[in-house]
Amino acid sequence: MIGILKSAPHTSPVAPEHVDSDYKRLRLQVFAGIFVGYAASYLIRKNFSLAIPDIMDAYPQYTKADLGLPMTWLSLTYGASKFFMGTVSDRSNPRWFLFFGLIFSAIIQIVCGVNKDLYTSLLPLIILQSLNGWVQGMCWPPCGKTLVHWFSQKERGRAVSFWNVAHNVGGGLAPQIALLGVTLFHDWGAKFYANAAVAIVIAIGALFLLRDTPQSCGLPPVEVHRNDIPDGYTAEHERELSTRDILIKYVLCNKYLWYIAIANAFVYFVRYGIADWIPTYLKDAKGFAFNKSAWAAAAFEYSAIPGTLLCGWMSDKVFKSKRAPATMLFMGLSLLGLLLYWFNAKGPLWIDIAALITIGFLIYGPIMIIGLHALDLVPKKAAGTAAGFTGFFGYVFGSSIAGAGVGAIADKFGWNGVFSVMAVCCILTIFFSALTLKGKATTL
Repeated sequence: MIGILKSAPHTSPVAPEHVDSDYKRLRLQVFAGIFVGYAASYLIRKNFSLAIPDIMDAYPQYTKADLGLPMTWLSLTYGASKFFMGTVSDRSNPRWFLFFGLIFSAIIQIVCGVNKDLYTSLLPLIILQSLNGWVQGMCWPPCGKTLVHWFSQKERGRAVSFWNVAHNVGGGLAPQIALLGVTLFHDWGAKFYANAAVAIVIAIGALFLLRDTPQSCGLPPVEVHRNDIPDGYTAEHERELSTRDILIKYVLCNKYLWYIAIANAFVYFVRYGIADWIPTYLKDAKGFAFNKSAWAAAAFEYSAIPGTLLCGWMSDKVFKSKRAPATMLFMGLSLLGLLLYWFNAKGPLWIDIAALITIGFLIYGPIMIIGLHALDLVPKKAAGTAAGFTGFFGYVFGSSIAGAGVGAIADKFGWNGVFSVMAVCCILTIFFSALTLKGKATTL
C-alpha cells in the first residue's frame, strides 16, 4: 500500500503538438475526479449529526452534550489527520490517497448503521467517529495538491471555488440520500449505510479519473504551460521538498498562515455550529420533524454553490488575487444572516430556511478562500501541509467545539447562548483575516 501511495514518477515528455490538447483533457478529468471524490467524503462525514434526534428518542439517557462528544472527537481526529496527512500527501499519489480515505470511511459508516448495539454505550460511538475523522483527513490534501499542480495562480481562485462546491453538493445530498434510505429501509441506520454505498461507487469512479502531477503525465508544469509565472518562481519550485523544510521553513515560521489558521477556527465553529445542529435545533426549538429539517439542511448547503463561486470570482477579479478582503466582506454579511436565524425564534419555518440560505450562500466563501489563501502563501510542494495546518485549526479548535461545545452551551444557556458565541466568532474571523492583508508567499 505504501508503494501505491507514492507520488508517480515523471514520464517521457508529450510531443509539443499534443501538449495543449492533453492538458485540456486531463485538467477536466482530474478536476472531475477531485470534485466527485470530495463530494463523496461529505456523504459519509457527518451522518452522526443527522441521526442525533433518532438516537435521543431511542436512548433517552443521552443529553445533547453527550451526543456532541462523538462529533467533537471526529473533528479533533480529522483536524490532526488533515495536518499529518497533508505532509504525507505532498509526497504521495493523490488518486490512491483519496480512494483509500473514502473506502475506509464508508466501511465505518456501514458499521455505525448496521450494529445498533453500539448505541447502548457512548464509548464505541466516540471510537468509531474518531476513526472516521482520521480517515476522512485523507480526502482534502490530495485535492489541494491536485489543484495547485494543475491550475496556475491567476486562475486558482475560480478553480478552487468551483471545486469547493463539492462540499455543498455532498453536504446537501447527504440528508437527502439519508432520507431516501430511511424511506426505503424504514431504519434510521440507513442514514449511515445508504450514504456509504453511494460513496463507495463514487470512490471507484474517482480512482479512474485522477492523475498525479502534469509531469507524471509527460506535461510541463502548469506555470510554464499557462505562462503564469508567480513572482520568484524558478525551476526549484518543481523539486520535492524535505518534510523538515516544509514544516519548519514554509509553514510553522509563516506568521500569515498562523493568522488565517486562527481565523479558520472561528469560521468553522460558525459553520458546524449551524450545520451539525440544524435537525436538533429545529426539532428542539420548533418541533419540526426530520423530513422538514432535512430540506432546511439541504437548502443551507445548496445555497453555498453560487455564493462560493461569487466569492472565488471576486477574489480573483475584484480583489486581484488578494484573498483576505473577500473573506472579510462575506463574513460580515454572514453575521447578518446569523442574526436573522437567531431572532426568528418561534417564527415560521420559511424564515429559518431563508436565513439558512443566506448564511450558506455567504459562509462557505470564506471557508474556501482561507484554504486557497493557505495554498497561495507557500510553495506548491508544501501545499498539502499548509492546507492541513489551517484545517487542523479549523477542526480541532473550531468544529470540535461546535460538537460537544454547542451541545453543552445549549443545555446550560439555551440556544441564545449558542448564537451569541457564533456572532462573536464572525467578528473574530474578520479581525484575524485583516492581519493578513499584506501577506505574500514565502519563496524558496
